[in-house]
Amino acid sequence: MDFLKIAIFLHFYVYPNSSKFSFHANPCRILRILILQFIYLTTAFNLAYPITPWRFKLSCMPPNTTYDFLLPTGISKNTSNLNEHYEAVVEAKLNSSTTYFSNLSSKTTFHCCFWSKEEKNCSVHADNIEGKAFISTVNSLVFQQIGANWNIQCWMKEDLKLFICYMESLFKNPFKTYDLKVHLLYVLPEVLDESPPVPQKGSFQIVQCNCSVHDSCECQVPVPTAKLNHTLLLYLKIMSGGINFQSPLMSVQPINVVKPDPPLDLHMEITDAGSLKISWSSPTLVPFQLQYQVKYSENSSTNMRKADEIVSSTSLLIDSVLPGSSYEVQVRGKRLDGPGIWGEWSTPLIFTTQDVIYFPPKILTRVGSNVSIHCIYKNENEIVSSKKIVWWLNLAEKIPPSQYTVLGDQVSKVTFPNLNATRPRGKFTYDAVYCCNQQECHHRYAELYVIDVNINISCETDGYLTKMTCRWSTNAIQSLMGSTLQLRYHRSSLYCSDVPSIHPISEPKDCHLQRDGFYECIFQPIFLLSGYTMWIKINHSLGSLDSPPTCVVPDSVVKPLPPSSVKAEITVKIGLLKISWEKPVFPENNLKFQIRYGLNGKEVQWKIYEVYDAKSKSASVLVPDLCAVYAVQVRCQRLDGLGYWSNWSSPAYTVVMDIKVPTRGPEFWRIINEDTTKKERNSLSAYPLNSSCVLLSWTLSPSDYYLMYFVTEWKILNEDSEIKWLRIPPSVKKYYIHGKFALLNHVNCISFSDDIEKHQHDAGLYVIVPIIISSSILLLGTLLISHQRMKKLFWEDVPNPKNCSWAQGLNFQKVPFSIFLTQNM
Repeated sequence: MDFLKIAIFLHFYVYPNSSKFSFHANPCRILRILILQFIYLTTAFNLAYPITPWRFKLSCMPPNTTYDFLLPTGISKNTSNLNEHYEAVVEAKLNSSTTYFSNLSSKTTFHCCFWSKEEKNCSVHADNIEGKAFISTVNSLVFQQIGANWNIQCWMKEDLKLFICYMESLFKNPFKTYDLKVHLLYVLPEVLDESPPVPQKGSFQIVQCNCSVHDSCECQVPVPTAKLNHTLLLYLKIMSGGINFQSPLMSVQPINVVKPDPPLDLHMEITDAGSLKISWSSPTLVPFQLQYQVKYSENSSTNMRKADEIVSSTSLLIDSVLPGSSYEVQVRGKRLDGPGIWGEWSTPLIFTTQDVIYFPPKILTRVGSNVSIHCIYKNENEIVSSKKIVWWLNLAEKIPPSQYTVLGDQVSKVTFPNLNATRPRGKFTYDAVYCCNQQECHHRYAELYVIDVNINISCETDGYLTKMTCRWSTNAIQSLMGSTLQLRYHRSSLYCSDVPSIHPISEPKDCHLQRDGFYECIFQPIFLLSGYTMWIKINHSLGSLDSPPTCVVPDSVVKPLPPSSVKAEITVKIGLLKISWEKPVFPENNLKFQIRYGLNGKEVQWKIYEVYDAKSKSASVLVPDLCAVYAVQVRCQRLDGLGYWSNWSSPAYTVVMDIKVPTRGPEFWRIINEDTTKKERNSLSAYPLNSSCVLLSWTLSPSDYYLMYFVTEWKILNEDSEIKWLRIPPSVKKYYIHGKFALLNHVNCISFSDDIEKHQHDAGLYVIVPIIISSSILLLGTLLISHQRMKKLFWEDVPNPKNCSWAQGLNFQKVPFSIFLTQNM
């Protein structure tokens, strides 16, 4: 009864002026009429046709034609035999009105509906003479046979930016197709709503469609990415042959009709197992996973087959591949989960197998690995038995049968154990492996590439502990053309494992080729105690290889900054080379130091001295020449041996300075004058024994000073030679000087004992004594003159030390022969 009240209300609402309604009429009839009107009314408000992922048709027909064909006099709308009547009338009157549509005017109102192959009926929406909405469900066959028809398909492009509707005309003869113009009007609501209300007519945006001479048009609607899930409302306005058509309203969510682009990189290859592998790449812009339809055909001398398969992966294996077969393949994609549209087919790809099939036909592997190659041999349309197949390497070396394996009647396998690196032979950077029919070999072969991937990666952390630089060389893999190399790494939280391994999760690192042929990669910032596992990935069209991984802790590969403030000096009192330095701030570990020193010159002959005391900041070394300039450098390394030696510091040089003897205070060097008042005399005597030996003897008057040693200097007056000198212990009172003193030949130096006069009476001396005496007189005269000059001189300035090596700041060039004393203060 409640439903009846609602129906009555609706009846009065739709037909307010009706005077034929009576509550006294037959209730069943009233109810039937009200229900029919209720259905028509609710259909009128549900105007939007849901766009399907497949093609559908738009059919339009003038209203009079609809009444004449569909609703003749005496036929009620609600009769059950309406569809049968449609088909009968269409069949009877299809060709009876060839000139009817040519007489229509542009003001004629057409009834249009959407339908598809899966739908037998379509809903017609039009306005009656009073302007009211009118909805009727009719058989689509009528519209298809006598109406104006278009095929329509709408989809969202893979880039998710454009919504496209494509339509092509299917007009029959009564309609002349020229001046085809199409406009698409659309509304894309701001709010996400699956069933938005029908908007006002003025709120629709309009785009003009591009139409071709072949009566097909394409309409494009831009869709923001944020509104892919919103409901798009649209309809079409079509003008053709001077007549205007308007489609019913359509609705669609763009994300549900995405049409993927054809798959990319379609290719075929023979797998290691002898199957044909069809592979492709997924389009890059789709935001969801796809499914794929693969259709292929096989054509061989013994077999013909076609197949069509749907897969969710990007590859398909075809078994039982034979030599000399031809395959043609195409692939297209569609959304895997949810609605979507099949994309276009890829370009057909044709692949033909050879008479001898190697699988794999090319192998890329590393030194020390084991690999196997299979083959199927076809000779004059017959498969050679696998037992008759033999293998050769480079057609020069027959592979031992012990490395063969028979796999069934057709497949033979050869295995290479513990491979060595391939040796390039001219332009060939691989080994050619031949599968032969006993003594007959086909010209085709398999290629075997074996490379050494033991690439050494060395890393170094700078002295400021801010970055780590890693280096590696490509010398080991220069023979592999067309390959790319990339350093990959994985950082662990703390230190390295005992056995580093390649981690499944890794990151690439940009490396740049240097002039020395090494690649250099910089890690900055760094984690000092983290373990960086690194390896080189070799990518090639044949596959990829990884070098053995190595793990580095930045704290263990530090190259410290060199020591600073390096100084070098010759100590005055003890006569040693003293070096001092300052330890670098980083790292904070204990350091050992290495010193190198040598006489300064163009090519320094370095000597090394090491200091293992981490707290030490100086060291002293014994050097032979205290009056020379020395160059000194210092470097450091962690005391535990980890990391690297630092660079050598900037060189430091010793400075040789003139030293002035003080006139007062402690005396180091002085000339001892004789005391004439006490009649004390220092005697100095020289006795030339021969041309190469002179005997010196002396006495000193008693004194309270302490002698450290005597220094004797001499110079040949008539020659331009340097002054020579000797250091003599203080206890010695006589000394032999050896040198070149006079032009005397065949005379040996005579040794004197304490009793000199005893030797003077030896008979052997009678002949030579006169000569010695005369020479002695000459030398003694010279010494006496020098002795007198020495008395008159008092040296306050010590000469340039570059002219001596026994004491800093002393120069005795002013006397030809002298004795000096030193006193320990």
